[in-house]
Amino acid sequence: MTRTPHSPWPLRDFRVFFAAGSLSHLGSNVGYVAIPLLAVTTLGAGPGQAGALAALSTVAFLIIGLPAGAWVDRLPARRVLVAANAVRAVLFASVPVAWWLDVLSLPQLYVVVLLNGCATVFFDVGSQSVLPELVGRERLVPANVALVSLMAGANIAGRGAGGFLVQFLTAPLAILGGAAAYLASAAGLMGIGRRHAPAGVVPADRRRLRTEMAEGLRHVLGSRELRALALTATLSNLGAQMINAVLPVLFVRELHLPSGVLGAYWAAGGLGILFGAGLARRLASRLGHGRTLGLAGLWFAPATLAVALVGDGPWLWVAGAGWLAALTKTGIDNVLGVSLRQHLTPDPLLGRMNATFRFLLTGALAIGSALGGLIGQAAGVRTAVWAGAIFMAVAFLPVFCSPVRTLRELPVAATPPRRVSGDGPGHVSTGRTGG
Repeated sequence: MTRTPHSPWPLRDFRVFFAAGSLSHLGSNVGYVAIPLLAVTTLGAGPGQAGALAALSTVAFLIIGLPAGAWVDRLPARRVLVAANAVRAVLFASVPVAWWLDVLSLPQLYVVVLLNGCATVFFDVGSQSVLPELVGRERLVPANVALVSLMAGANIAGRGAGGFLVQFLTAPLAILGGAAAYLASAAGLMGIGRRHAPAGVVPADRRRLRTEMAEGLRHVLGSRELRALALTATLSNLGAQMINAVLPVLFVRELHLPSGVLGAYWAAGGLGILFGAGLARRLASRLGHGRTLGLAGLWFAPATLAVALVGDGPWLWVAGAGWLAALTKTGIDNVLGVSLRQHLTPDPLLGRMNATFRFLLTGALAIGSALGGLIGQAAGVRTAVWAGAIFMAVAFLPVFCSPVRTLRELPVAATPPRRVSGDGPGHVSTGRTGG
């Protein structure tokens, strides 16, 4: 493994965080494939029910997304991450148990995905907020490249394996595997070193939660750059989830394809994210950080329209290529856009900034799931896929038309970089109460 001067890999806490995150992403992606397939193949779910299931998996970001950011800014990050994955392991394990007892039902799946989404809120917000603590701001771009590549690899392995596990071992056993991955991740995250807040941190009980949430919203919506990044990602997520919510019905019911093909199709998106993450730094060094974010949408986003052509034979490959190209843009955005967000945000606001983005982005997933299911039920699943593809194809415009496109370099960090030991366990001086 080549280590640049600003590589995060010498830091022990980052290596632990990365390894545990790989297991967490694996569990999430196996469940992403196995739960809707279980609903469609075993419980007879239709387009509307599949859309409701997908919506409930992300609606938690609309319900608790904003206060979660303020809570994460107050709580020990390690404990938040460990507790979130432990809860997700228990929820996933309840599905095969109910199946073996012959009491599994759609209402139980609705409850499982809703509560799993609540735990995911805290895990996702905590993960992005703790990263600057673990590596320092000067290492954020290579650290984000590593984490986005990890997410892409988990998409490929988890979704590909999830489809084939459902096909050969049944969906409940695949979900049990996801529960085991979450549990192993929680155990691994306990190895992250403890942190202690420096003097001068305002005690949490002196400030109102509503005030802290409002600060996060003002920070994101009051910045032209952050506002453009949020709008582009929100539109992209809305369109993507309109497509994904109805794909299990389209593949299984209309195209009569085996579960493994759906897993492989979703895994192609992971390849796109991995490819985009690998391109991000090279394109940014040649074209400029912001210009790359703007041009990536112009180059790749229109390819999403090919997804709507999905069908038998060669059209399946055409659609897969379009999905891979569209997710290449996502890989670039996830490295450069997230790094820009972190550089534009002072340390005490990181949790609330990330929560605001998660509220908007993952809230769009919930709305997209519901829209996809409703359109699929009323006008057919192909109409829902076309509608989602159009949203994704034009989603790049807010960033393309914003000041982001003129940024050559990342701005100076909003607060001075933290001290990070180069060869030790990655201890940093932080503004967070540690645990």
